[in-house]
Amino acid sequence: METVTPEQPVARVRKVRCCIVGGGPAGMMLGYLLGRAGIDVVVLEKHADFFRDFRGDTVHPSTLQVMDELGLIDDFLKLPHQRLQTMDGLIGGTKVRIADLRRLNTKYPFIAFMPQWDFLNFLREAGKRFASLEVLMNTEAVDLIHRGEAIAGVRARTPGGVIDIEADLTIACDGRHSTVRERAGFAVAEIGAPMDVLWFRVGRKPDETENLFARIEPGKMMVTFDRGDYWQCAYVIAKGQHEAVKARGLPALLDDVVRMAPVLKHGIADVKSFDDVKLLTVAINRLSRWTRPGLLCIGDAAHAMSPVGGVGVNLAVQDAVATANLLADKLTRGCPSDDELDAVRRRREFPVKMTQAMQVIVQNNIISGALKGGDRPLKVPLILRLISAWPWLQGIPARFIAIGVRPEHVHSKAAPAS
Repeated sequence: METVTPEQPVARVRKVRCCIVGGGPAGMMLGYLLGRAGIDVVVLEKHADFFRDFRGDTVHPSTLQVMDELGLIDDFLKLPHQRLQTMDGLIGGTKVRIADLRRLNTKYPFIAFMPQWDFLNFLREAGKRFASLEVLMNTEAVDLIHRGEAIAGVRARTPGGVIDIEADLTIACDGRHSTVRERAGFAVAEIGAPMDVLWFRVGRKPDETENLFARIEPGKMMVTFDRGDYWQCAYVIAKGQHEAVKARGLPALLDDVVRMAPVLKHGIADVKSFDDVKLLTVAINRLSRWTRPGLLCIGDAAHAMSPVGGVGVNLAVQDAVATANLLADKLTRGCPSDDELDAVRRRREFPVKMTQAMQVIVQNNIISGALKGGDRPLKVPLILRLISAWPWLQGIPARFIAIGVRPEHVHSKAAPAS
C-alpha cells in the first residue's frame, strides 16, 4: 500500500466534528444520518464514482424500512429495480423453496435488486439538503492523525494534494481491506470460508423467465439473479481454485454454466473472456475490538460477511443506524467517550455473530458438501426438505435473511430546518 511520506507537504487542513472514511452503504447511510442530525461531518470516498465490478445489490426489507422511516422510500423505489419474494433452489435435480418473504409481517415483503451505485448515489443526492454534510470523492485516507493515544483524524490524498482532516471522531467504513483498521493496529479474527465466487453477467431476452435462485450439483453451485435485461450470475468455486478454473479454459466454464442453467444459453456469448469474469474472494471475519479513543470501525471494516443470504449491505446499514442512534446527540458536544463508542459494538456484535454463525452452518452443511463433488447423487438436506414441504416454515429463513437479528430503527433526531 502506498503511503504519504513525511516529505510530502500538506496542502491544507480541514477540521470537522466527524470524519467517515469510505463511501459504501455504512459510510453513506451514516453520513446522511449525521448530516440530518446537524453534525459537521465529511465522508471520504477514494474513487471518483461508486461504480465497481462487484457491489452487493440486494436491498432487504430491513433497509427499505429504514428508508421509509427517513421519508425517502417513495423516491427510492422509483429507481429501476427488480423484486424478489420467493427463493427457490434446485439441489441435485430436486426443486425446493428455501424462503417466502410474503409470509413476513413487514411493510416491504420483498428484496429489491438495485445496483449499489444507484443506492449510494441516491443517498449522496438526498444528503445535499444538509449543509453540515459533505461527500468528498477522489479522496483516499492513507494514514491516521494521532494526538497522544487518541486518533484525531486522517491524512488523505486528493487530486489537489495531501490534506489533513482533523476530526473529533473518525469512523472507519472502508471495507474488509480497511486502511484505517490496519493503520490503527486492530487484530482481525478470521473465521474462514470454503469458497470464492466468479461474478459475471449474461444477456437476457424479455421472454426469458425463471424463478430459480440457486442451483447445486455435485461439485458445482451457481446463483442467478434476474436483473431485467440481464442475468447476474455467481458461480461458486472451492477456495483457491480460481487458477485451476482458468487453466481448464473459458469454454469449459461456460459449458458447466449452461448445463446447470439452460436459460442462460442465449446470452452466454456475452462472456467473451476471463476479463468478463470477476473473482470475489469470500471472507468471514470480525474484530473483537471496534474502537480506539477517537476511532470507531463499523460495517465490513468491523466484520466481513459471506455472500450467503446477501446480507452484507443490510448489516452495514444497520450498523450505521445504530451508530447514529447511539452517538449523534453525543457528537454535538465533542468526541464520545471510549465507553460510549464501545456501545456500538455491544449493540451490534450479537447480530453479527449470529448472522456469521448461520452463514458458517450453510457453508459447512450445504456448500462444502456440494463443492466436494463425487459420484454420489446430491441429496437435499433434511432441514431444506422440511422447509420446502411445510410452507409455514418458509417464513423463518425469510425473516432471518430479510429482517435479520435485532433490526435497527431510526431514533436519531433530525436537526431543525434552517
